[in-house]
Amino acid sequence: MATDIKNTKRSKAQPENKMGVMPVKSLIISMSLPMMISMLVQALYNIVDSIFVAQVSEDALTAVTLAFPMQSLMIALGSGTGVGINALLSRSLGEKRFDEANAAANTGILLNIFNYIIFLLIGIFVVKPFISSQTGNPDIAAYGNTYLHYVCLLSFGLFFQMTFERLLQSTGRTFQSMISQLTGAIINIILDPMLIFGIGVFPKLGVAGAAIATIFGQVTAAILGLIMNVTVNKEITLSIKSVFRPRINTIKQIYIVGVPSILMMSIGSVMTYTFNKILDAFSSTAVAVFGVYFKLQSFFFMPVFGLNNGLIPVLSYNYGAKKKDRITEALKFSLKFAFIIMLIGTIVFEAVPALLLKLFDASDNMIAIGTPALRIIAVHFPIAAISIVLGSVFQAFAKSYYSLVVSLGRQLVVLIPVAWILAQFGNVNLVWLAFPIAEIVSLIITLIYFRRIKRNIIDVM
Repeated sequence: MATDIKNTKRSKAQPENKMGVMPVKSLIISMSLPMMISMLVQALYNIVDSIFVAQVSEDALTAVTLAFPMQSLMIALGSGTGVGINALLSRSLGEKRFDEANAAANTGILLNIFNYIIFLLIGIFVVKPFISSQTGNPDIAAYGNTYLHYVCLLSFGLFFQMTFERLLQSTGRTFQSMISQLTGAIINIILDPMLIFGIGVFPKLGVAGAAIATIFGQVTAAILGLIMNVTVNKEITLSIKSVFRPRINTIKQIYIVGVPSILMMSIGSVMTYTFNKILDAFSSTAVAVFGVYFKLQSFFFMPVFGLNNGLIPVLSYNYGAKKKDRITEALKFSLKFAFIIMLIGTIVFEAVPALLLKLFDASDNMIAIGTPALRIIAVHFPIAAISIVLGSVFQAFAKSYYSLVVSLGRQLVVLIPVAWILAQFGNVNLVWLAFPIAEIVSLIITLIYFRRIKRNIIDVM
């Protein structure tokens, strides 16, 4: 009763958040554009990072590709927890339950401390067997072990960066989130060549330098994110006392949304690991091409994910505020926006695949394998745009298990089995067809679930 009175007083004193009153198209742009820009810079960093690593050797590029599934798992745990924090915090603000919003923020910090401990242990005990399971080449294994050890042992920067950026996004402060992400990415880009090649006063560290540059960027972004949450983000209150006094119900609510999201993204880690093994049966160059594809596609997928990250708190807030028209308008606008971005990606991949591969110091053999690969895979980009935007509804409405089922269907039930079957024909070009096939199945499942949410939740508001 006392809590309800407190919340009522605060709701009267505090004006409506912009997510409930600002014109929807302008709101989506203001929420998403900063994150899209920061993710574009992040994608650019990923590309530049691999360009520098490729100059060490093709084996080094392949090694980073083999490390990618574990990095994806790390991101899945941090980002999935962040999705749960984001949804609960934004919904609590929409319902004017400010104490619950604070509990979500502080508990989220504690949960990511636990996430770091998990990957600290993985860095100590799991990295070497993980890399060895994907390659018998001792040079590639050595590069992969070095890179992944650093990334896992010092992953606290990654987890706290994602946490503090999610808190800023949850309250609509996406410009500050962009500043944090941009700062980390720019530091990565600057330090990469210096630490990889030993420029100026920096030692020549090779692949280890790429990992250390990444860690420096993450730690800097995390510190900046913390400062901005404390000084600018007035709708939540962070305190050490609250961090280490979690509410069990808050943890439950975070993970109702977060666990399906974690599992969904972890499936991607399993997919890349298995796909690496399928491609390694052809050649290590095919694995390197797969790694290059992931870096290049991020230049188009990351802005759409930025749009998605801006859309989720808008949907969550207006779901809590029962504003059906704003939800519908936000979805229609976001679908058009995402489709155009991905269509541009398809055109670029179809038009200049060899030029894209040459950015990574590609050999003639790598260009021969990579050119058809990029053209075949890029066909599915516009289809993926629709699935990504509609999937934001699942997360915003606490139906993340729908996203989990979609991801399971696309990546494990369809993509990997189809890729393995096509690989049996002995032609690596056929393997890439698994991507558009899987995306079509994903879209069908997504539309079925979205129709259910629209009928049972949106239409009855």
